[in-house]
Amino acid sequence: MNRYIALQKIVELGSFTKAADALGYTQPAMSQMVSSLEKELSIQLLYRSRYGIHLTLEGEQLFPSIQKAVSQYQSMQEIAKQIRGLDSGTIRIGTLSSISCHWLPQLIKDFQKKYPNIEFILHQGDNNSIPEWVRTGEADFGFVNLDVLSNVKARFLKEGEYRAVLPMDHPLADASHVTLEELEKEPFLVIEEGSQSKPLEAFRQRGLEPAVRMRVHDDYSILSMVESGLGVSILPELVLRKTNYQVSIVPIMPVLTRKIGLVMQDKNAMPIASKYFIRYLCERIDDLP
Repeated sequence: MNRYIALQKIVELGSFTKAADALGYTQPAMSQMVSSLEKELSIQLLYRSRYGIHLTLEGEQLFPSIQKAVSQYQSMQEIAKQIRGLDSGTIRIGTLSSISCHWLPQLIKDFQKKYPNIEFILHQGDNNSIPEWVRTGEADFGFVNLDVLSNVKARFLKEGEYRAVLPMDHPLADASHVTLEELEKEPFLVIEEGSQSKPLEAFRQRGLEPAVRMRVHDDYSILSMVESGLGVSILPELVLRKTNYQVSIVPIMPVLTRKIGLVMQDKNAMPIASKYFIRYLCERIDDLP
């Protein structure tokens, strides 16, 4: 293949000497490669004139196929290089707490069975910080709540429901469902999702104003406070899986949902390991809670 690459460079630059310098060969080596190729094909490919080196008529007919072969070879080399790159590498993810607890452990475990030397760095944040980390390159991609983002390009992954979270001794603890009108009357603990809050926006859309008593950044701190009787809250259903907090989890009517999505670096700038992990994630999305 080096002979085809050498020929392509000679035609491009119109000079054996310039092509040899560009590819790191000596001029005799370049001449030998072209001679060897001409002998193999039984065709004279180049001729010299006072204006430089040019393709013969036969060479002109063959050259497009040579260019195509070089392009395919270089593409193959690039793919092989990318695959070899998965022998090591780092995947940097901006993530919401519910995703890092209930999606990523199994995904990472299974991914590392195939690519055991890949390192993961997780930055846990909210819907403001995660897109900023991706923009600045601190994270390759990040999980976000699409419902509270604006002017951010993102890829939809999955939709999940919110649930009301109440103290165990609350009068509505055993109800089949609760409404926002009923929750409006209670001391309300808000989970900070960024500059906007999907639960608070849902209240506002119904003309309601909840009695906010506290704003907390961490889902599990909210659960601890609800358990202690400090108020009620609304949290994503995904957060409430595998929890040992003594709280009552009740469906909300009408149903309140959130859309989970990905914000990503430009695909040309993203490390190959992150591209592979995103592809793997999307293949598994239907199996995730």
